[in-house]
Amino acid sequence: MIHQTTSAVSQPDRIKTLLSRAGAPSAPAMTEELLPFTVRLVRDEDDLSKAVQIRHSAYARHLPDFAETLKSAETADAENGVVVLLAESKLDGSPLGTMRIQTNQFKPLCLEQSVELPGWLKTLRLAEATRLGVTNERGGRLVTTVLFKAYYQYCKQIGIEWMVIAGRAPIDRQYARLLFEDVFPGVGFIPLLHAGNLPHRVMSSNVDTAEDRWAAAKHPLFDFAFRTNHPDIQLGGQRRPYVPRMAMSAFPAHGATFPM
Repeated sequence: MIHQTTSAVSQPDRIKTLLSRAGAPSAPAMTEELLPFTVRLVRDEDDLSKAVQIRHSAYARHLPDFAETLKSAETADAENGVVVLLAESKLDGSPLGTMRIQTNQFKPLCLEQSVELPGWLKTLRLAEATRLGVTNERGGRLVTTVLFKAYYQYCKQIGIEWMVIAGRAPIDRQYARLLFEDVFPGVGFIPLLHAGNLPHRVMSSNVDTAEDRWAAAKHPLFDFAFRTNHPDIQLGGQRRPYVPRMAMSAFPAHGATFPM
C-alpha cells in the first residue's frame, strides 16, 4: 500500500551545477542537484527503527486504527527481495521519509494476497512499492518525489520490468499524474489484505518505456526525473546483514535514471 501523507507545497532550496558530458557528445545534457537530505537503503536495526517511526507517524495522521499495527517492524521488512528506503536530513540525521520495495523474485507481491494479476503481468519482473510515509514538515512533497525517483532508479538497477503500486483515494490520482495506469481498467478500488482491507486502486508503470512516455507527455517533472543527477540518492552498498542480497544473475544490472 502506498500512503503519501504530506500537505507541504514548498520545497527547500536546492543547489544545481552543470555536469560534464565529456566523451558523450550525443548524451542528453544533465545537471547535478544537491538536496538537503539523502535517500539510501536501510542497512541495520537503527535505520529500520527510523523508517518505522516515520511510517507509523505518517499513517497515524489519516488512518490511526491501521497505524496501530505499524508501531514496530513488519516481517516483510526482512524478507528476501525486499529493501527499505530511508530519507534523512543532512542537518541532523533525522528521518524524513521511507518506502518499502518488494520484488517478485522470491515470492508473489504483497497485493497478490488479494488480487490475481493479469497473466501478461504476473510472469514479468515486478517491484511493488508499499508503506510510503513522509513527515508533515516543510519539504515533505520533495521528499516524496525523490523517494519515487529512487524507486524507479532501484528498479532500473536490478532489471525490474514493471513498477506496481496501490493507492487509496485520493492518493491514486497522484500516481495517475506520474503516468501509472490501471492494472484492472474499469474495476475501480479493491480491498487489499496487506493494507487493512482498505479499498485501493492497483496501478503499474513500465520501467523501460518510462522516459519516452514522460517526454511524449511533456511531463512537468521530466527534467527532474531524467535530466538531473541527484548524488544524494545512494542505492549502493550493503543492506542489513540478515537480509541476503538478491541474486543479480536473475536481475541483470541496467543503467539508472528516473520518472518519479
